[in-house]
Amino acid sequence: MTTPTVDHGAALTERVIASVEAEPHRLILDYAPWAGPWLDGPPEPVPADVLATATFPSGRPLPPSLRRWLAFDGGFFRRFGWIGPDRRFTPRPLGRLARDTLGDGWGGVYDALSARFDECFLLPGGSDSRRVLATGEPDDHGEYPVFALDVDDIPCIELMYPGLDVYLADTAGLITCQGRGYSALAEDRTYGRRMHTHARNAFGGELHEDCLP
Repeated sequence: MTTPTVDHGAALTERVIASVEAEPHRLILDYAPWAGPWLDGPPEPVPADVLATATFPSGRPLPPSLRRWLAFDGGFFRRFGWIGPDRRFTPRPLGRLARDTLGDGWGGVYDALSARFDECFLLPGGSDSRRVLATGEPDDHGEYPVFALDVDDIPCIELMYPGLDVYLADTAGLITCQGRGYSALAEDRTYGRRMHTHARNAFGGELHEDCLP
């Protein structure tokens, strides 16, 4: 694993937490008030003894970004369906998640990818598109990729962020994604290497895959 920097993993997430603590009740997404504020009341830290042994249902380890965020607040991820009342993670295969959020018509085109992306979590963002973290092979910082599911033209899945850490930082306004398209960060000096690592693991080096019915 590479040496942590302020631009990756738990250290980047720490910067996001500082920005949220400064304005805890600002909206997560200005264009989507339904997503609500970053904090809906006081932070709800996950107890340290619970976090110490926490893994995903598959047995895969939590990424450093998620572990650091949960030490600060578990309410955010409970609101978006990551964690059930029993404090257990509640992932879905990609096809099931897509059907639940896009309907059976559009969502069904992702069923064929469920075996490859068998443990997925929805993140707020997009309008016709969706943001999905999928566990699997982590990058050098221990982070899992975040994809965009887009059904506007030809349904596709495209790599968007190299990890939850960068998703949170971009959503909080701490970084700026230059370029066009969902996978613009593939050309970024800081995050490009991580993006291409996930591209190799997920799509054989490509940044997206069309999902034809």
